[in-house]
Amino acid sequence: MLRRRSRVLLFLLAGVVLAGVLTVFLATRSSMGEHALADCPDSALTCPGGTPPPDDGAAPSPGTSPGTTVPGAGSGTPVPLPTVTPPTSKGTSPGTGKPAPSGPCASFSACGFPDASTTGPRVALKPHNTGALSITKDGTVIRGWDITGSLDIYANNVTIIDSRITSTNWWGVNLRPKFSGLRVLHSTITGIPGKGPDNGGEDYGVSNMGGSSVEVGWCEITVFSNSLSMGQGNLHDNYVHDIVPFINQGGEWAHTDAVISDGAGSAPLIIRHNTLLNPTGVEKGGTASVGLYDDTGAVLTTVVDDNWLAGGSYALYGGGPGAKGIQITDNVFSTQYHPNSGHYGAVAKWNAGGAGNVWSGNRMSNGTPVHP
Repeated sequence: MLRRRSRVLLFLLAGVVLAGVLTVFLATRSSMGEHALADCPDSALTCPGGTPPPDDGAAPSPGTSPGTTVPGAGSGTPVPLPTVTPPTSKGTSPGTGKPAPSGPCASFSACGFPDASTTGPRVALKPHNTGALSITKDGTVIRGWDITGSLDIYANNVTIIDSRITSTNWWGVNLRPKFSGLRVLHSTITGIPGKGPDNGGEDYGVSNMGGSSVEVGWCEITVFSNSLSMGQGNLHDNYVHDIVPFINQGGEWAHTDAVISDGAGSAPLIIRHNTLLNPTGVEKGGTASVGLYDDTGAVLTTVVDDNWLAGGSYALYGGGPGAKGIQITDNVFSTQYHPNSGHYGAVAKWNAGGAGNVWSGNRMSNGTPVHP
Protein backbone atom coordinates (compact mmCIF):
# COMPACT_ATOMS: atom_id res chain seq x y z
CA MET A 1 0.00 0.00 0.00
CA LEU A 2 2.84 2.36 0.88
CA ARG A 3 4.64 1.46 -2.39
CA ARG A 4 1.44 2.19 -4.42
CA ARG A 5 1.03 5.57 -2.67
CA SER A 6 4.67 6.36 -3.40
CA ARG A 7 4.12 5.63 -7.11
CA VAL A 8 1.02 7.85 -7.15
CA LEU A 9 2.95 10.65 -5.48
CA LEU A 10 5.79 10.26 -7.99
CA PHE A 11 3.37 10.43 -10.94
CA LEU A 12 1.71 13.53 -9.45
CA LEU A 13 5.09 15.17 -8.85
CA ALA A 14 6.20 14.37 -12.39
CA GLY A 15 3.00 15.89 -13.71
CA VAL A 16 3.54 19.09 -11.75
CA VAL A 17 7.13 19.37 -13.02
CA LEU A 18 6.06 18.74 -16.64
CA ALA A 19 3.33 21.35 -16.36
CA GLY A 20 5.82 23.85 -14.96
CA VAL A 21 8.29 23.20 -17.76
CA LEU A 22 5.53 23.59 -20.37
CA THR A 23 4.40 26.85 -18.78
CA VAL A 24 7.93 28.25 -18.81
CA PHE A 25 8.41 27.14 -22.43
CA LEU A 26 5.20 28.78 -23.60
CA ALA A 27 5.96 31.96 -21.66
CA THR A 28 9.43 32.07 -23.15
CA ARG A 29 8.07 31.60 -26.67
CA SER A 30 5.53 34.31 -26.04
CA SER A 31 8.14 36.76 -24.74
CA MET A 32 10.46 35.93 -27.64
CA GLY A 33 7.68 36.65 -30.06
CA GLU A 34 6.88 39.96 -28.38
CA HIS A 35 10.56 40.91 -28.40
CA ALA A 36 10.90 40.09 -32.10
CA LEU A 37 7.78 42.12 -32.84
CA ALA A 38 9.03 45.06 -30.80
CA ASP A 39 12.59 45.13 -32.12
CA CYS A 40 12.09 43.73 -35.61
CA PRO A 41 15.03 42.08 -37.41
CA ASP A 42 17.80 44.45 -38.40
CA SER A 43 17.56 43.18 -41.98
CA ALA A 44 13.92 44.20 -42.40
CA LEU A 45 12.65 47.15 -44.36
CA THR A 46 9.20 46.67 -42.83
CA CYS A 47 7.68 44.37 -40.24
CA PRO A 48 5.44 42.67 -39.51
CA GLY A 49 3.12 42.30 -42.48
CA GLY A 50 5.26 44.29 -44.88
CA THR A 51 6.59 42.92 -48.13
CA PRO A 52 10.10 41.54 -47.57
CA PRO A 53 12.98 43.18 -49.40
CA PRO A 54 14.12 41.56 -52.65
CA ASP A 55 17.04 39.18 -52.75
CA ASP A 56 20.38 40.89 -53.15
CA GLY A 57 21.51 40.94 -56.73
CA ALA A 58 24.07 42.52 -58.98
CA ALA A 59 24.32 46.27 -58.50
CA PRO A 60 23.12 48.40 -61.42
CA SER A 61 25.59 50.74 -63.05
CA PRO A 62 26.50 53.74 -60.86
CA GLY A 63 24.50 56.88 -61.55
CA THR A 64 21.40 55.10 -62.80
CA SER A 65 18.18 56.81 -61.83
CA PRO A 66 15.84 55.96 -60.34
CA GLY A 67 17.58 52.55 -60.02
CA THR A 68 16.18 49.44 -58.37
CA THR A 69 12.81 49.91 -56.68
CA VAL A 70 11.76 48.11 -53.52
CA PRO A 71 8.16 47.01 -54.18
CA GLY A 72 5.91 47.33 -51.15
CA ALA A 73 8.58 48.89 -48.97
CA GLY A 74 6.94 50.83 -46.20
CA SER A 75 3.69 48.86 -46.20
CA GLY A 76 2.42 47.21 -43.04
CA THR A 77 3.63 48.30 -39.61
CA PRO A 78 6.85 50.36 -39.77
CA VAL A 79 9.90 49.07 -37.94
CA PRO A 80 9.82 50.61 -34.44
CA LEU A 81 12.69 53.02 -33.98
CA PRO A 82 15.10 52.60 -31.09
CA THR A 83 15.43 55.36 -28.55
CA VAL A 84 17.14 58.35 -30.13
CA THR A 85 19.20 60.61 -27.90
CA PRO A 86 18.07 64.22 -28.30
CA PRO A 87 20.52 66.68 -29.83
CA THR A 88 23.05 68.15 -27.46
CA SER A 89 21.78 71.30 -25.81
CA LYS A 90 23.38 74.48 -27.04
CA GLY A 91 26.59 75.25 -25.23
CA THR A 92 26.96 71.94 -23.39
CA SER A 93 29.37 69.08 -23.86
CA PRO A 94 27.60 65.82 -24.87
CA GLY A 95 26.63 63.55 -22.01
CA THR A 96 27.80 65.93 -19.29
CA GLY A 97 25.28 68.76 -19.11
CA LYS A 98 28.23 71.05 -18.33
CA PRO A 99 29.05 74.18 -20.32
CA ALA A 100 31.30 73.56 -23.30
CA PRO A 101 34.82 74.91 -22.79
CA SER A 102 35.29 78.52 -23.84
CA GLY A 103 39.09 78.56 -23.83
CA PRO A 104 41.64 76.72 -25.95
CA CYS A 105 40.77 73.32 -27.43
CA ALA A 106 43.51 70.79 -28.12
CA SER A 107 41.25 68.77 -30.45
CA PHE A 108 37.61 68.31 -31.33
CA SER A 109 37.39 65.09 -29.30
CA ALA A 110 38.99 66.68 -26.25
CA CYS A 111 36.46 69.49 -26.31
CA GLY A 112 33.37 67.31 -26.66
CA PHE A 113 32.72 67.60 -30.39
CA PRO A 114 31.58 64.54 -32.38
CA ASP A 115 34.09 61.91 -33.45
CA ALA A 116 34.08 58.26 -34.52
CA SER A 117 33.09 57.13 -31.01
CA THR A 118 29.87 59.17 -30.95
CA THR A 119 28.68 58.70 -34.54
CA GLY A 120 27.75 55.82 -36.84
CA PRO A 121 25.74 52.62 -36.28
CA ARG A 122 25.08 51.25 -32.79
CA VAL A 123 23.93 47.76 -33.85
CA ALA A 124 25.36 44.79 -35.77
CA LEU A 125 24.88 45.20 -39.52
CA LYS A 126 23.79 42.77 -42.21
CA PRO A 127 25.32 43.12 -45.71
CA HIS A 128 23.01 44.20 -48.56
CA ASN A 129 24.31 44.66 -52.09
CA THR A 130 21.52 47.00 -53.22
CA GLY A 131 23.19 48.96 -55.98
CA ALA A 132 21.30 52.16 -56.84
CA LEU A 133 18.21 51.54 -54.73
CA SER A 134 15.07 53.70 -54.96
CA ILE A 135 12.71 53.91 -51.99
CA THR A 136 9.16 54.56 -53.18
CA LYS A 137 6.88 53.85 -50.20
CA ASP A 138 6.06 56.39 -47.50
CA GLY A 139 7.20 55.51 -43.98
CA THR A 140 9.98 53.14 -45.01
CA VAL A 141 12.55 52.44 -42.29
CA ILE A 142 15.96 50.94 -43.03
CA ARG A 143 17.83 49.77 -39.93
CA GLY A 144 20.86 47.56 -39.45
CA TRP A 145 21.86 47.43 -43.14
CA ASP A 146 25.44 47.45 -44.41
CA ILE A 147 24.62 48.77 -47.86
CA THR A 148 26.85 48.50 -50.91
CA GLY A 149 25.06 51.03 -53.08
CA SER A 150 23.10 54.25 -52.69
CA LEU A 151 19.60 55.32 -51.67
CA ASP A 152 17.39 57.53 -53.83
CA ILE A 153 14.29 58.65 -51.90
CA TYR A 154 10.99 59.05 -53.79
CA ALA A 155 8.79 58.87 -50.67
CA ASN A 156 7.79 60.78 -47.55
CA ASN A 157 8.88 60.18 -43.96
CA VAL A 158 11.69 57.74 -44.74
CA THR A 159 14.14 56.92 -41.93
CA ILE A 160 17.62 55.44 -42.34
CA ILE A 161 19.05 54.55 -38.95
CA ASP A 162 21.95 52.50 -37.57
CA SER A 163 23.21 51.62 -41.05
CA ARG A 164 26.27 51.97 -43.26
CA ILE A 165 26.21 53.09 -46.89
CA THR A 166 29.19 52.58 -49.17
CA SER A 167 28.32 54.26 -52.45
CA THR A 168 29.84 54.51 -55.92
CA ASN A 169 27.04 56.80 -57.12
CA TRP A 170 26.73 60.59 -57.26
CA TRP A 171 25.39 60.46 -53.69
CA GLY A 172 25.01 58.25 -50.66
CA VAL A 173 21.44 59.35 -49.84
CA ASN A 174 19.37 61.70 -52.01
CA LEU A 175 15.89 63.14 -51.34
CA ARG A 176 14.01 63.88 -54.55
CA PRO A 177 11.89 67.02 -55.17
CA LYS A 178 8.30 67.05 -53.84
CA PHE A 179 9.11 64.59 -51.03
CA SER A 180 9.77 65.35 -47.36
CA GLY A 181 10.43 63.97 -43.89
CA LEU A 182 13.76 62.22 -44.54
CA ARG A 183 15.80 61.33 -41.43
CA VAL A 184 19.33 59.88 -41.55
CA LEU A 185 20.49 58.98 -38.05
CA HIS A 186 23.37 57.08 -36.40
CA SER A 187 24.78 55.96 -39.76
CA THR A 188 28.05 55.93 -41.71
CA ILE A 189 28.01 57.26 -45.27
CA THR A 190 31.09 56.85 -47.40
CA GLY A 191 32.29 56.23 -50.94
CA ILE A 192 35.06 54.48 -52.81
CA PRO A 193 37.62 56.91 -54.26
CA GLY A 194 38.06 56.48 -57.99
CA LYS A 195 34.82 54.50 -58.43
CA GLY A 196 32.28 57.33 -58.65
CA PRO A 197 30.48 58.54 -61.80
CA ASP A 198 31.97 62.05 -61.78
CA ASN A 199 35.22 61.08 -63.44
CA GLY A 200 35.81 58.71 -60.54
CA GLY A 201 34.62 61.16 -57.88
CA GLU A 202 31.48 61.26 -55.73
CA ASP A 203 29.69 64.50 -55.02
CA TYR A 204 27.08 64.33 -52.24
CA GLY A 205 26.98 62.36 -48.99
CA VAL A 206 23.41 63.40 -48.14
CA SER A 207 21.63 65.59 -50.68
CA ASN A 208 18.31 67.39 -50.22
CA MET A 209 16.65 68.11 -53.55
CA GLY A 210 13.27 68.44 -51.82
CA GLY A 211 11.62 71.59 -50.51
CA SER A 212 11.53 70.71 -46.82
CA SER A 213 13.85 69.99 -43.93
CA VAL A 214 16.01 66.87 -43.74
CA GLU A 215 17.42 65.68 -40.42
CA VAL A 216 20.93 64.23 -40.36
CA GLY A 217 22.22 63.37 -36.89
CA TRP A 218 25.03 61.35 -35.28
CA CYS A 219 26.39 60.36 -38.70
CA GLU A 220 29.99 59.84 -39.84
CA ILE A 221 30.48 61.02 -43.42
CA THR A 222 33.63 60.71 -45.51
CA VAL A 223 34.91 60.86 -49.12
CA PHE A 224 32.14 62.97 -50.77
CA SER A 225 33.19 66.40 -52.06
CA ASN A 226 29.99 68.07 -50.76
CA SER A 227 29.32 65.93 -47.73
CA LEU A 228 26.03 67.53 -46.57
CA SER A 229 24.28 69.44 -49.35
CA MET A 230 21.02 71.22 -48.56
CA GLY A 231 19.35 74.60 -48.28
CA GLN A 232 17.11 73.53 -45.40
CA GLY A 233 17.57 70.92 -42.72
CA ASN A 234 18.65 70.01 -39.20
CA LEU A 235 22.28 68.87 -39.18
CA HIS A 236 23.48 67.99 -35.71
CA ASP A 237 26.12 65.89 -33.94
CA ASN A 238 27.78 64.71 -37.17
CA TYR A 239 31.43 63.95 -37.89
CA VAL A 240 32.54 64.91 -41.43
CA HIS A 241 36.15 64.19 -42.35
CA ASP A 242 38.55 62.81 -44.96
CA ILE A 243 36.96 64.45 -47.98
CA VAL A 244 38.66 63.07 -51.10
CA PRO A 245 39.47 65.60 -53.86
CA PHE A 246 39.01 64.71 -57.53
CA ILE A 247 39.05 66.25 -60.99
CA ASN A 248 35.46 66.29 -62.21
CA GLN A 249 34.01 65.63 -65.67
CA GLY A 250 34.59 69.27 -66.55
CA GLY A 251 38.33 68.78 -66.08
CA GLU A 252 38.51 70.92 -62.93
CA TRP A 253 39.10 70.12 -59.30
CA ALA A 254 35.69 69.66 -57.69
CA HIS A 255 34.94 72.19 -54.96
CA THR A 256 34.87 70.57 -51.53
CA ASP A 257 32.64 71.60 -48.61
CA ALA A 258 31.76 69.68 -45.45
CA VAL A 259 28.37 71.48 -45.51
CA ILE A 260 27.10 73.39 -48.53
CA SER A 261 23.97 75.46 -49.10
CA ASP A 262 23.24 77.24 -52.36
CA GLY A 263 20.60 79.49 -50.82
CA ALA A 264 16.88 79.87 -51.61
CA GLY A 265 15.88 77.37 -48.93
CA SER A 266 12.17 77.48 -48.05
CA ALA A 267 12.76 76.30 -44.45
CA PRO A 268 15.44 77.04 -41.84
CA LEU A 269 18.86 75.41 -42.01
CA ILE A 270 20.24 74.46 -38.59
CA ILE A 271 23.89 73.38 -38.35
CA ARG A 272 24.59 72.61 -34.70
CA HIS A 273 27.30 70.74 -32.78
CA ASN A 274 29.10 69.06 -35.68
CA THR A 275 32.74 68.36 -36.39
CA LEU A 276 33.28 69.62 -39.94
CA LEU A 277 36.74 68.98 -41.37
CA ASN A 278 37.86 69.89 -44.87
CA PRO A 279 41.53 68.99 -45.27
CA THR A 280 41.56 69.61 -49.06
CA GLY A 281 44.14 72.15 -50.18
CA VAL A 282 42.97 75.16 -52.19
CA GLU A 283 45.03 73.95 -55.15
CA LYS A 284 42.76 70.87 -55.27
CA GLY A 285 39.40 72.59 -54.79
CA GLY A 286 39.25 73.05 -51.00
CA THR A 287 36.47 75.60 -50.46
CA ALA A 288 34.86 75.60 -46.97
CA SER A 289 33.89 73.73 -43.85
CA VAL A 290 30.51 75.50 -44.03
CA GLY A 291 29.73 77.12 -47.36
CA LEU A 292 26.63 79.34 -47.40
CA TYR A 293 26.41 80.56 -50.99
CA ASP A 294 23.79 82.64 -52.79
CA ASP A 295 24.12 80.73 -56.08
CA THR A 296 20.38 80.03 -56.47
CA GLY A 297 18.95 82.73 -54.18
CA ALA A 298 19.50 84.66 -50.98
CA VAL A 299 20.71 82.73 -47.95
CA LEU A 300 18.07 83.14 -45.23
CA THR A 301 17.25 81.86 -41.73
CA THR A 302 20.37 79.80 -41.04
CA VAL A 303 21.92 78.90 -37.70
CA VAL A 304 25.56 77.79 -37.44
CA ASP A 305 26.07 77.12 -33.74
CA ASP A 306 28.60 75.25 -31.59
CA ASN A 307 30.54 73.54 -34.40
CA TRP A 308 34.20 72.65 -34.85
CA LEU A 309 35.26 74.11 -38.21
CA ALA A 310 38.55 73.42 -39.95
CA GLY A 311 39.80 73.84 -43.50
CA GLY A 312 38.81 75.25 -46.86
CA SER A 313 39.90 78.44 -48.56
CA TYR A 314 37.80 80.06 -45.81
CA ALA A 315 36.39 77.90 -43.02
CA LEU A 316 33.04 79.70 -43.31
CA TYR A 317 31.33 81.52 -46.17
CA GLY A 318 28.62 83.63 -44.53
CA GLY A 319 26.00 84.01 -47.26
CA GLY A 320 26.96 87.17 -49.13
CA PRO A 321 25.41 90.65 -49.32
CA GLY A 322 21.77 89.50 -49.43
CA ALA A 323 21.96 87.14 -46.46
CA LYS A 324 19.41 87.72 -43.66
CA GLY A 325 18.56 85.92 -40.45
CA ILE A 326 21.99 84.28 -40.22
CA GLN A 327 23.19 83.39 -36.72
CA ILE A 328 26.84 82.36 -36.35
CA THR A 329 27.40 81.63 -32.66
CA ASP A 330 29.83 79.83 -30.34
CA ASN A 331 31.81 78.01 -33.04
CA VAL A 332 35.44 76.90 -32.73
CA PHE A 333 37.59 77.69 -35.77
CA SER A 334 40.38 75.13 -35.64
CA THR A 335 43.99 75.70 -36.69
CA GLN A 336 44.62 72.01 -37.44
CA TYR A 337 45.02 72.61 -41.20
CA HIS A 338 45.76 76.32 -41.45
CA PRO A 339 46.89 78.96 -38.93
CA ASN A 340 43.72 80.98 -39.62
CA SER A 341 41.40 77.92 -39.83
CA GLY A 342 40.92 78.37 -43.58
CA HIS A 343 43.73 78.87 -46.07
CA TYR A 344 42.94 82.58 -46.44
CA GLY A 345 41.12 83.09 -43.14
CA ALA A 346 38.26 82.05 -40.89
CA VAL A 347 35.32 83.80 -42.60
CA ALA A 348 34.33 85.49 -45.84
CA LYS A 349 31.13 86.96 -47.34
CA TRP A 350 29.65 87.97 -43.98
CA ASN A 351 26.87 90.57 -44.22
CA ALA A 352 27.18 92.42 -40.91
CA GLY A 353 24.28 94.76 -41.76
CA GLY A 354 21.80 92.08 -42.79
CA ALA A 355 18.51 92.02 -40.86
CA GLY A 356 18.66 89.43 -38.08
CA ASN A 357 22.30 88.54 -38.69
CA VAL A 358 24.20 87.70 -35.48
CA TRP A 359 27.90 87.00 -34.94
CA SER A 360 28.70 86.06 -31.34
CA GLY A 361 31.01 83.90 -29.23
CA ASN A 362 33.12 82.52 -32.08
CA ARG A 363 36.77 81.77 -31.34
CA MET A 364 39.86 80.07 -32.65
CA SER A 365 40.85 76.75 -31.13
CA ASN A 366 43.56 78.62 -29.19
CA GLY A 367 40.84 80.69 -27.51
CA THR A 368 41.32 83.89 -29.51
CA PRO A 369 38.02 85.57 -30.51
CA VAL A 370 37.14 85.53 -34.21
CA HIS A 371 35.74 88.72 -35.73
CA PRO A 372 34.41 88.78 -39.31
